[in-house]
Amino acid sequence: MPDTTRTPLMAVDHVYKSVRDSTGELEILRDIDFALAAGETAAIVGASGSGKSTLLSIIAGLDTPTRGTVRLLGEDLFARDEDARAALRASQLGFVFQNFQLMAHLTALENVMLPLELAGRRDARARAAEMLAHVGLGQRLAHYPRLLSGGEQQRVALARAFVVEPALLLADEPTGSLDHATGEAIMALMFALNRERGTTLLLVTHDLGIAARCQRRITIEAGAIKNNS
Repeated sequence: MPDTTRTPLMAVDHVYKSVRDSTGELEILRDIDFALAAGETAAIVGASGSGKSTLLSIIAGLDTPTRGTVRLLGEDLFARDEDARAALRASQLGFVFQNFQLMAHLTALENVMLPLELAGRRDARARAAEMLAHVGLGQRLAHYPRLLSGGEQQRVALARAFVVEPALLLADEPTGSLDHATGEAIMALMFALNRERGTTLLLVTHDLGIAARCQRRITIEAGAIKNNS
């Protein structure tokens, strides 16, 4: 269990999210409240439409809650303006998505360099090349995403996420576009990188086998936490 005597690395503080449509107000999230300690791993699980991805977007500061807030490293994300939230994301968060989200016109090396260049790192090329070699793609630096397999594209995405040495890594169905064997290999690599670098990991998954590899499982049902253990 996390060390509650210290400030959590990330805390979701009584978050609600609702939207209006032609039928009235639709409640997507209801009183979501939990915290993660530095280095902790947790999985958010639940049925499709339960609010998992919306919650992840709010934690990343990409979407805003109707009520409540998210604190990262003790700072209230939503006390910042959009530009300040973007700056915090760039320096403290890593992302891995189901559909990889690579830039099609950039090579593998350039995709991994991008967050470092945005942060003004002068060693972006060398660090990106080193990270790609670390995930087994040292011979694919000049390849564009269309020339890479799904597993290779997700390895590029992992390299891009970890190269900034994020405090918190957010992963949304990271194996959803991969076959079982490739997905297993990608998750083994993700957990190995996470242990090696001491990153806090929060992932959304429908795969209970993947969830079982995390220290905690947070079950969401109809927009509310049903279980947090």
